[in-house]
Amino acid sequence: MITLEQSIIIPDTICTQKIDDEMVLMDLASENYFGLDEIACSIWQVLERSNRLQETYDRLLELYDVQPEILKKDLLTFVETLAENGLLKYQE
Repeated sequence: MITLEQSIIIPDTICTQKIDDEMVLMDLASENYFGLDEIACSIWQVLERSNRLQETYDRLLELYDVQPEILKKDLLTFVETLAENGLLKYQE
């Protein structure tokens, strides 16, 4: 199970394209693409700047008016979904 103490790695095969407030992620290895809404796009952009989930969590707490436990759950679920689809990897 993923925790905030882990780090993430975005594979070199992932390309991004921002379109208005949304983003499209393309995995060149699998040729699959994924759309991110405005909030998911914002989370992705923070993940790109810091590979540490704790730093991402702290930054998102500054950006959004959200309960800490809800943010933690949503962030970890989002990262797990990205990892399941090959868009990032996480490590201890």
